[in-house]
Amino acid sequence: MIKKQPEQHSLSDMIESSFESETFPESHVFAEGIQILPAGYDEKCCRVHFSVPYTTRDSGPLHLHIIEPKQTIEEGKTYPLILYVQGSAWLAQDTGSQVAQLSRFAQRGFVIAVVEYRPSTVAPFPAQVIDTKTAIRYMMQHAADYHADPQQVFLWGDSSGGHTAVMVAVSQENEVLDECAAGDDTSLYPPIQLRGVIDYYGPADIAKMANEPSVLDHTGPDAPEGLLIGGVRPADHPELVRPTVPMNYLADAHGIPPVLIFHGSKDRIVPFGQSVLLYEALKQHDKEVYCYQLKGADHGGEPFWQQNILDIVEDFIRRYL
Repeated sequence: MIKKQPEQHSLSDMIESSFESETFPESHVFAEGIQILPAGYDEKCCRVHFSVPYTTRDSGPLHLHIIEPKQTIEEGKTYPLILYVQGSAWLAQDTGSQVAQLSRFAQRGFVIAVVEYRPSTVAPFPAQVIDTKTAIRYMMQHAADYHADPQQVFLWGDSSGGHTAVMVAVSQENEVLDECAAGDDTSLYPPIQLRGVIDYYGPADIAKMANEPSVLDHTGPDAPEGLLIGGVRPADHPELVRPTVPMNYLADAHGIPPVLIFHGSKDRIVPFGQSVLLYEALKQHDKEVYCYQLKGADHGGEPFWQQNILDIVEDFIRRYL
């Protein structure tokens, strides 16, 4: 278990503790020609804690980028918690690639933690699921440090991160997929209870990725899907593929949270049919699921971060608070 590092005081911390803004006197020094504008407070400014270590594996520490919705947060105020799993074809992640977009969403009143997981070339499946669960537990344990509400936890991911997020949701009671770091005891942590999952264009069945046109090879041992299960051809090892398919857990899983899916109709990496497979399976098992096809959208990019899409995401989250 990673212990939180002793807090280092920043300039803003010292300023906040030294005086109250409301009672501090205004300056009366002035000069002709200076223009006066009223100070506005409608647009929030986020605060980002970069590279916070949440656990250590044999390959080294894993980190979170934690975004708070305001630079100065009133005492006792908490916000719903979202863990975002950055997609990477299960390879090494660029965990900073969506921080700008996620900061815009955090302004709406959410704490967001971007999860780093072990790449498949270091640790194949289910390492990514296990790491994400460990990150959730870390954030629940340290929620007060970041003004997050540990009872209001959501999971959001794109591409392979979307697959990982859904896998966490369908395996919350699965012991094989519920390990922590070496030496940690999961019984010491409160159970993970997700309020909802947002899946941006995630794979669902890696054995069927080649059923539609794609610009990637999804069938070879060096393909992302092959590397996920140890560097073998998925078609030759159905026993390794089976545990990676979230639909295979639905019959026995309990407490699956609502799922919101977005996927482009022209996705060149993860075919849209992958989300259809997940959506239909969840519906068949009477699970709450919503799916939106973004007409003409490719694999990620601007269409998924437009105001109207983020409004749908926010409405979905707030519905289940």
